[in-house]
Amino acid sequence: MISPAMQEQPNNPLHGVTLAAMLDFLLEELGWEGLANEVDVRCFQIDPSVTSSLKFLRKVPWARARVEQLYLHIKRSEQ
Repeated sequence: MISPAMQEQPNNPLHGVTLAAMLDFLLEELGWEGLANEVDVRCFQIDPSVTSSLKFLRKVPWARARVEQLYLHIKRSEQ
């Protein structure tokens, strides 16, 4: 049986994936330096931390969109 939440957005690849989970995945794949090369924001370059990065990404839509796009790109390339 499919949960009601999955029925609402069956074609959204980001549905159910938290921003924290995306950031953790990207850090495992790329590290802070690689992430900073892909998404040019200071919170990834200077004294990076997950907490400060999440706070920034939640406030800045364009940066969050870049992180989401990068996450999807890497996930698709793994398949």
